[in-house]
Amino acid sequence: MIFGFSPDSPQCSRAGCTADARSSVVWRNPRIHGPERRKVWLACDEHAPYLREFLTSRAFPVTVVDGVVDGSGIELPEVSA
Repeated sequence: MIFGFSPDSPQCSRAGCTADARSSVVWRNPRIHGPERRKVWLACDEHAPYLREFLTSRAFPVTVVDGVVDGSGIELPEVSA
């Protein structure tokens, strides 16, 4: 286990949540990262919509996919600032 992350039981990234992650919120900050960069937050069913809206409200390209993924190969939508 590294910094509270166990690959056998990944947990939601929402602060204070200890539920099992069932989705990956894949995103990037286009102001500082090129299109090849991906960041991933893990989410439980309850918090996936919240995390997506949090990032969308900041005009970050974001998509939510089922399962725990590393973000590679995931297409992000284009957003206009």
